[in-house]
Amino acid sequence: MQILLALGLLALAYLIGSVPFGLLIVKLTTGRDVRNIESGRTGGTNVMRAAGFWAGLFTALLDLFKATSMVWLAKALFPLVESLQNAWLHILAPLAVILGHNYSVFLMKRDESGRLRLRGGAGGASCVGGSVGLWAPSFLIIVPLAGAIFYGIGYASVTTMSVALLSTITFTVLALVGEAPWQYALYGVFAEVLLVLALLPNIKRLIAGQERLVGWRARRKKASQ
Repeated sequence: MQILLALGLLALAYLIGSVPFGLLIVKLTTGRDVRNIESGRTGGTNVMRAAGFWAGLFTALLDLFKATSMVWLAKALFPLVESLQNAWLHILAPLAVILGHNYSVFLMKRDESGRLRLRGGAGGASCVGGSVGLWAPSFLIIVPLAGAIFYGIGYASVTTMSVALLSTITFTVLALVGEAPWQYALYGVFAEVLLVLALLPNIKRLIAGQERLVGWRARRKKASQ
């Protein structure tokens, strides 16, 4: 029974993660299909490009809450006081959300070769949401530091990948001082894998020096041209 409950939790987490809030928000506010704009992703960054700052922020918050809510549900169904092994489900639930967000079953489409392809976002906001669900104060660590990285480096893709790294560092410290199970530290490691896979096209552009630059560095570059 516990196994079936765990599988049901992960399936629900994937389906919740698959809900394309960005697509819905852009469609409702502008009538456009965000999949046909810029990167084609449904996350907050591309929604911001398609429909403005507030639409992007609202999308990011909803994508964040998808993962947070699933961690809360996992903790309610499988509390640590019963078994520390339940920590695995606490991290698998938000990972399933990220997987659903990046590869949404609701955004299934055939590509030019006729193969079915699942589309979505990159998973940054949902990654943060998983961390918040595991330990709420992590929001006050990860978000400001990610903001500083975004401002200082100027690449949205690097910022997205940084949130998983920051999560790993945060929960590693907590595990070392005995304030969190060590499985929580692995959450950021596994999330990083999912984020990197989703951002492979961006990584290739970064290596080639062709990734979109934003923020003060973009303004400085434009002013110098």
